[in-house]
Amino acid sequence: MTAVDHPDPQDRPGGDFDRFLLLLGRLNYSWTNTESLLIHLIAGLSHTDKETAVVIFLTLNTTRARIDLVERLSKLERVSQTEREAVLEITRRIKLLSGLRNKYNHCIYSFNSQSGDISTIRMRVADRKNQIKVGQKSALDGATIDDIEQSLNDLKALNSDVWMLIQNHGYPA
Repeated sequence: MTAVDHPDPQDRPGGDFDRFLLLLGRLNYSWTNTESLLIHLIAGLSHTDKETAVVIFLTLNTTRARIDLVERLSKLERVSQTEREAVLEITRRIKLLSGLRNKYNHCIYSFNSQSGDISTIRMRVADRKNQIKVGQKSALDGATIDDIEQSLNDLKALNSDVWMLIQNHGYPA
């Protein structure tokens, strides 16, 4: 078989979307892995074992609730200022990185049959003073791919930093 028999998926219609879906899958996998590291922070900050921290983690069914718990535990009087600042820096970065993942996991996709353009439509109601806005549309393009690739790199760095924090403070691993 030659390259002509099996063209690069990027060269056929929808190739960019295929690439986007693969990157979105990697983003979801990386995100899940990163979020699960909160288990170790919960265990360390609450002075419990990893098994108990897993139960707590799974009982809280949103990322926001898990982050809130970690932040609140870090603000207990018994936690040193240095440890608190390190934990809060980690949770700040997690919150920042959650935005892109949420954007592409909580939207629908629009395909223009004329131009071939692909857009996302946010599945969120934005309340304004005198009106609401729904269905904010944005192009799914090369910049989108770049954003996801950057987010993947940022998650990789965040994971390393979380593991360093876990080791530095002796949290259950």
